Amino acid sequence: MNNIIKENLIKVPQITLGFWVIKVLATTLGETGGDAVSMSMNFGYLLGTIIFMLLFVLAVTFQVRASKFHPSLYWMTIIASTTVGTTLADFADRSLGIGYLGGTILLASLLMTTLFVWFKTTGSISVSSIDNAKSESFYWITIMFSQTLGTALGDWTADYGNLGYVNAAYIFASMLLVVVVLYFATKVSRTILFWSAFVLTRPLGAVIGDYLDKPVAQGGLEFSRYGASLTLLAIIILLIIAIPQRPADKQH
Repeated sequence: MNNIIKENLIKVPQITLGFWVIKVLATTLGETGGDAVSMSMNFGYLLGTIIFMLLFVLAVTFQVRASKFHPSLYWMTIIASTTVGTTLADFADRSLGIGYLGGTILLASLLMTTLFVWFKTTGSISVSSIDNAKSESFYWITIMFSQTLGTALGDWTADYGNLGYVNAAYIFASMLLVVVVLYFATKVSRTILFWSAFVLTRPLGAVIGDYLDKPVAQGGLEFSRYGASLTLLAIIILLIIAIPQRPADKQH
């Protein structure tokens, strides 16, 4: 009975191909949705960040207090983290004037610090060890920083040397392919590979989102941010329903 109770406390999904497909779509939605609020609605990066941060904190609160794994709640929290990541990165890069490179370095430092503190506090940063409120809180803080870092990294890569959104997408897709090869062909730590992939899917989604909604003159398709966001959300909902969603196995 005690083992069953502990397993029910793991409220993050198993890492499958379906997980990564939904994750990329969620990060793309975070880019178009964040831009829709901060740019199309003219709320600006600061107000947009405040709005999405409140939504993220609210979602995390419900997620941590939940008695079992709820797929819809989990992915709602992921989407909240990626939208606040978009506006927060844009605020740091542009409003604070530290630039894409400065924002990337700052956020990478915050992410590594969070992972280090998490490991020193709990002894593990593995998804399979997230069976208590403390580990879960660290998990969501880490995710927020990884989503924000991914946005800054995606913007920096797309703008650096005028690579553009499509070429930047190729770069991040290639880096993810390297992670996949390492997973199947080596014994590199699965935890390290997971967090590497988690970070890399964010800039991939960011540049895809920018490609969808940025003006044609800037290398985008200039789709409506509202239309793109609603379409992505609909696809995510369908995939959550269609793809089996089970909690991760507990670490033994």
